[in-house]
Amino acid sequence: MQTVDVLVVGAGLAGLRTARLLARRELNVMVVDRRRSLSTGIRTTGIFVRRTLDDFDVPDHLLGPGVRDVLLYPPSRRAPIRLTSDRDEYRVADMAAVYEHARRAAESAGARVLLGVRYVDASNGFVRFAGAEPVRARFVVGADGARSRVARDLGLDVNRRFLVGAEIVHPIASGTTTPAFHCVLDPRIAPGYLGWVIDDGRHAHVGVAGYPNAMRTGIRHLLDAFAADAPGSTPSAGPVERRGGPIPVGGVLRRLACPAGLLVGDAAGAVSPLTAGGLDPCLRMSELAAAVTAGYLRTGDQRMLSRYDGDALRTRFRGRLLLRRVFAGIRSPAAAEAAVTVLRGRTGRALAGRILFGDGSFPEVDPRLADLAFDHPYR
Repeated sequence: MQTVDVLVVGAGLAGLRTARLLARRELNVMVVDRRRSLSTGIRTTGIFVRRTLDDFDVPDHLLGPGVRDVLLYPPSRRAPIRLTSDRDEYRVADMAAVYEHARRAAESAGARVLLGVRYVDASNGFVRFAGAEPVRARFVVGADGARSRVARDLGLDVNRRFLVGAEIVHPIASGTTTPAFHCVLDPRIAPGYLGWVIDDGRHAHVGVAGYPNAMRTGIRHLLDAFAADAPGSTPSAGPVERRGGPIPVGGVLRRLACPAGLLVGDAAGAVSPLTAGGLDPCLRMSELAAAVTAGYLRTGDQRMLSRYDGDALRTRFRGRLLLRRVFAGIRSPAAAEAAVTVLRGRTGRALAGRILFGDGSFPEVDPRLADLAFDHPYR
């Protein structure tokens, strides 16, 4: 039976980055994912914010044009609020290519990535799969999504508050659009969240998300209704792809680590509670997760794990968790119209600009914690 230092379950962005960072420290790392191809089962729009692109090495050729304008529409779709930044604030990535790039980076660092292997369960370091022989793992990293099986097997916290999102992605004719992010606040089609339209220069993304218990006609029906006349949308120039999945919005979970493993990405609730953005948080949490994991495996000191503290991160989200509750309470078109009216004023525009263009989507990892992994022989 194979023995590995770290088994990473899930080959999304969080899992692959964590694997890469650990393999660079000469740990024996294996990644498994039930998908046979990383281009299938994509559950994210792929919107990267400026702060992420400033701090992480996402290849420029995998990104669409910069977006500086956000248009916020009320349910009536009349007189949207236009917010404009003097910098590129968003770029939409080709996520299939991003995942493949992350896979190659992890493998170049020394990690083994096995696709078509479904995690079954883990107990006392013994991990079973469907599609491969079992392994013994000193440590398991759960990067297996919002409804993590690893979290349950390790006795860690699990996500309980979700939005559900879905989008249509289709090719567009080159040069036919002006980059902009169209957001529609309408609880009839996206209760507790937004409908959106954005493109990466080659593909248009049209989506909705909201609380599933308030989507009485089902998310597919709501998405199709929204896509029929969504502002900023363009005709399809090719085949249509559908994406979708749960989005945890309860904030970072409290109990994220134990001597058998830890959680990263959506499995850890590492998603902005307000904007529901998860790409920036998953990368930042991966840095900290790799630091703590490497330090713990090097020393065997369980106190290292206490540094991967969900409670400490949650304190940075108090304001956004409060705004999430306010957002969730907007359940009628009249309330949504009133909310957009408030945002038209000077104070409201400043608040909207801070949410949409600010740098506070996810806390920085304390550099002193990152040093745990860098200042030791595995570097």
